[in-house]
Amino acid sequence: MLMSFDVSDAAFEAYTQTIPGTEVSFGMTPIPAGTFSMGSEKHEDAQPVHPVKIDAFWMGTHEVTWDAFEMFLDKNYELAISEGPIEDQVDGLTRPSIPYLDMTFGMGKEGKPAIGMTQYGAIQYCYWLYLKTGIFYRLPTEAEWEYAARAGSETEYFFGTDASQMNEYAWTQENAEETTHSIGQKKANPWGLYDIYGNVLEWTSDQYDPAYYGVSPDENPTNPSTELYPRVVRGGSYDTPAAEISSSKRYVTTADWKRIDPQIPKSQWWFPEAPFLGMRLVRPLDPPSEEEILAYYEAKPITDY
Repeated sequence: MLMSFDVSDAAFEAYTQTIPGTEVSFGMTPIPAGTFSMGSEKHEDAQPVHPVKIDAFWMGTHEVTWDAFEMFLDKNYELAISEGPIEDQVDGLTRPSIPYLDMTFGMGKEGKPAIGMTQYGAIQYCYWLYLKTGIFYRLPTEAEWEYAARAGSETEYFFGTDASQMNEYAWTQENAEETTHSIGQKKANPWGLYDIYGNVLEWTSDQYDPAYYGVSPDENPTNPSTELYPRVVRGGSYDTPAAEISSSKRYVTTADWKRIDPQIPKSQWWFPEAPFLGMRLVRPLDPPSEEEILAYYEAKPITDY
């Protein structure tokens, strides 16, 4: 397998982002540019294994928590905890519809990952952060996620080949007791990413195509979402058997995750049957143009009818 990295940028360091006007913050860790072999012979839809070059980016040290996501959901909540006025742009941002059920599913919020949002909802949260901070935060591509999860490893797990070690790094079906857990309690991977294999599955920005690896470009590949289903999520969750988790495993969204939603059309914001799904942020070292940033955030959602 091919692995190479570029860590020459001295300013490319870990940092903590505080959401302006609040006391809420989150960590971002640098992921160096490099080349790796994406995919696995173990999974039919992760073939062929192929070399991929990835530009440098920062990635959230942890999954986005309810503490950070809650402000986006409700501008009145944001007002209640804010230390200063809310900008007109942020105040006018479209917010998620209020879910008709408890989206924590009784698992609690404090320090725990936000769950159940759609890909559109996750991207709109990134938009809200952009308006608050002026920094381009987005979802990782599928290739970026795998590259970061591998952290320079060439094995199915960043910690080697012994699946029994998963308990040290992830909350899975075997040890989670059917619930999410506060972030950062398990060991991080070598690049400082916690819970990358388990607590909740994590959104990517990609459409799922089982044949995509055979035609994808070899530099910063991405397969933008153009259909509602299926889309790619990665990692593992408190409800995932440890034996199913790896750096290369691809999971997909399904309409069943909205089966109990009584709305017509169904909500573009929530998956009421996906309490095992969350998100992690990415910030590219070299951001795109303002026009490209807004095009990413302002893409119209594809909705269920």
